[in-house]
Amino acid sequence: MPNRRMNLNYENKKIKEGFHYIIGCDEVGRGCLAGPVVAGAVILKLAEDEMVNQNSWFHQIRDSKLLSAKKRKELESKIKENSIAWAVGQVEANEIDEINIHQATLKAVRIAVEKILNLVSSETVLYHSGLTLPAVALCEGWDLESGNIDSRASGNDKNTKASKEMFLAIDGKFIIPKFHVEQEAVVDGDNKIISIAAASIVAKVYRDELMGELELKYPKYNFAKHKGYGTLHHRKAILQNGLSDIHRKTFCKNLL
Repeated sequence: MPNRRMNLNYENKKIKEGFHYIIGCDEVGRGCLAGPVVAGAVILKLAEDEMVNQNSWFHQIRDSKLLSAKKRKELESKIKENSIAWAVGQVEANEIDEINIHQATLKAVRIAVEKILNLVSSETVLYHSGLTLPAVALCEGWDLESGNIDSRASGNDKNTKASKEMFLAIDGKFIIPKFHVEQEAVVDGDNKIISIAAASIVAKVYRDELMGELELKYPKYNFAKHKGYGTLHHRKAILQNGLSDIHRKTFCKNLL
């Protein structure tokens, strides 16, 4: 995949169509043998100088898989500082086994986007770039609490009004079913749409750090190194030690 610079063409197109907030969303950890699947959601707040300055951090954003761990962490901090809102959603290994990875991934995306809807005020002021900003600062992120994934009732005026201002761009082939925000699934979106790429960075850094923390609880598996993916070292550790509480049994059954 070429290391190309992305632009705001997609976001600007949606703004011209009448949307105020463009949410990018991407997941990480779908193919892992252990740990949760995590989705990130981001609404970028873009200042004119960031878009014009060709040396800006903004132009370094791309699919998280194409970046080093150090660069991802640097950009994650910048993304959070320069976002209207950001959030993560996660679904744990035991639930992945229960509902399958496809449904778990969609649930993680829904959780992250629901958190964005709660963060963003329906009262907005016009921003000179064409995007809108909340009337109050709403750049707080969300950590481990997954929250309620149920769509809000139509009687919730704040959430209903906010959802009409939103457009959701999701990496991949699938949208959230029966969801109250207009949305589009974009194949290879993390290489085409900068808001999705930003979300992929937030999700990747969050999940990698979480797996590093889980190594303290499960030191035999070296989660900090392989992040739960099915590396040779990880598969050997499973054969030697069996499965931990955070392993996906449906993913590991052929190993055992």
